[in-house]
Amino acid sequence: MGDRVSMRGPNWIELVGESFKKLNPLAMVRNPVMFVVEIGTAVVVWLTVRAHHAQSRQYDLWVSVILFFTILFANFAEAYAEARGRAQADFLRRTKSSTQAKLLRPDGTYTVVESHQLTRGARVLVEMGDLIPGDGVVVEGVGSVDESAITGESAPVVKAVEDSVTGGTRLLSDRLVVEITVNPGETFLDRMIALVEGAQRQKTPNEVALSALLGVLTLIFVLVVVTLVPIARYFGPRSTELATMVALLVCLIPTTIGALLSAIGIAGMNRVALINVVAKSGRAVEAAGDIDTIILDKTGTITIGNRMATEFLPVSGVSEAELAEAALIASLADTTPEGRSVVELALKVLRRERPPEVAGEPVPFSAHTRLSGIDLKDGRSLRKGAVSAILAIAPDHREEMERLAEAVAREGGTPLGVEADGHTLGVIRLKDIVKPGLRERFAQLRAMGIRTVMATGDNRITAEVIAREAGVDDFIAEAKPEDKIILIRQEQAGGKLVAMTGDGTNDAPALAQADVGLAMNSGTMAAKEAGNMIDLESNPTKLLDVVMVGKQLLITRGALTTFSIANDVAKYFAIIPAMFATVPTLRGLRHLNVMHLSTPHGAVLSALIFNALIIPALIPFAIRGVQYRAEPADRMLARNILHWGVLGVIIPFIGIWAIDRALGWLGLG
Repeated sequence: MGDRVSMRGPNWIELVGESFKKLNPLAMVRNPVMFVVEIGTAVVVWLTVRAHHAQSRQYDLWVSVILFFTILFANFAEAYAEARGRAQADFLRRTKSSTQAKLLRPDGTYTVVESHQLTRGARVLVEMGDLIPGDGVVVEGVGSVDESAITGESAPVVKAVEDSVTGGTRLLSDRLVVEITVNPGETFLDRMIALVEGAQRQKTPNEVALSALLGVLTLIFVLVVVTLVPIARYFGPRSTELATMVALLVCLIPTTIGALLSAIGIAGMNRVALINVVAKSGRAVEAAGDIDTIILDKTGTITIGNRMATEFLPVSGVSEAELAEAALIASLADTTPEGRSVVELALKVLRRERPPEVAGEPVPFSAHTRLSGIDLKDGRSLRKGAVSAILAIAPDHREEMERLAEAVAREGGTPLGVEADGHTLGVIRLKDIVKPGLRERFAQLRAMGIRTVMATGDNRITAEVIAREAGVDDFIAEAKPEDKIILIRQEQAGGKLVAMTGDGTNDAPALAQADVGLAMNSGTMAAKEAGNMIDLESNPTKLLDVVMVGKQLLITRGALTTFSIANDVAKYFAIIPAMFATVPTLRGLRHLNVMHLSTPHGAVLSALIFNALIIPALIPFAIRGVQYRAEPADRMLARNILHWGVLGVIIPFIGIWAIDRALGWLGLG
């Protein structure tokens, strides 16, 4: 899924069909603004049918047609957003195709059944090349699994006992015994399909509140227009044409944001899906935009996760090249990430392209000796390992080695000693490297008023060094799982919203407590059940992207709401003068006709046409989202009002004036 997934473009005929289906009043009533427009359209259609004069019938017909297209455009915006969600769901459905499963019997044999027949607790055999038939947990074996069907990432993931697996992924090597953990219809893919379907999306609390506000504004304007009728009748019958009153109502109520509100919410869910994150509800996406504090693990999130060799520190009388040479040969058989990093650093120091060919017997690392290395055929022996273990077999330079080791540890690194033939050569500095670019991203979050906290089980010295390098605002050292819950509750008690990531069963309570809990797809089932978001790529730093998407959702909704309310001002100056232009006692209102619109009917039609056309014009902004910048909320609000508020006033004046001139040229004014 995401940008790597090729999804076919929208079927425009289907979208138009969906737009017409949404004309059903039972569906429209969920959107009070557009429901009022639909009622107004029905009223004007009724007036058109009953009109006795050709001129009145033509005017009423044009008003009803424009109002009809206003509703249709609003429905089209929602249908288009839903179609994008369905395209992602269709991709997941193709992934979810039923497969055959090897259901294990108690005697160790198996029978072949369809995957949809598997129930919770069933154990299945998965062999190399097989599709994993359902969500479950590995209970036996180790193997590489291709999860690209879900994550889009081609690199296989190694799965071992107690690791969770997802139905629809493929085993590339070895064999696994998987215990199914869900019943038919409850799989991870089933839930993802339901979640990314825009039609099944529930409104978020803020969206409900905004819908209620728009409903109240609509009711107020209905009362204003209804009250205006007897007042206007006093001055003359022509000033209260019912079609014009409906047009006034439609232009005054916030139809633009009313038409786009649902599309904005659906598009926000889709944008989260595009970064390969599945949100269990729109609330989670919206909450991400309001986050005050982010809690991040150190290992694998802020740092790469594997200690890397960064420096050779030789003892007196030994050159850096000698230490690098010994460390290189001692690490040739070490396949751990730390061992490979020692080889890479040594080659860089020695300015070589490839390691040398040596003959000897590798000595693997053991927890007992805390050493590894090689015994060469020429009689030499090389070892690297814990400094204390090195000093036990090569006690020379003890004080200098201990001083170097202490200096490395004080700076948050891990010292690794090296010796050759009973003589110490120096120390290798191993360090957990901070992921590139994180410092800048944390600075962006700080500019938005978001506090970042690093939680790590390391000692305080190491934690402080990493925190300073990464640029986080605070840290917790020697943290236990319960410490994260305590921190989350403390932040929430202060009225703050908290987000965190996790992948283990011990993270589940904290993920459930957090307002936004991003669980890794590679994590345990308990973690995925506890979180309200799941990252299919299992990238802990994805939480930062989720926050950005949530912020963009909120800023998009705010920007288009500001624009919608602002452009009502221009429509007011178009219709009010038009309504009373023919009333002799209200000639002074002509001064409000600042756009110099040609005729009263032309002014009303121009305002209505602009009101309808602005909806499809803003659909791209609703779908893609308004550009978001990392800045404080007050500055963001000021920029929002300046840009979208001012544009919301200026653009309608220009648009209505241009449409009025075009109608006059066509003889329709």
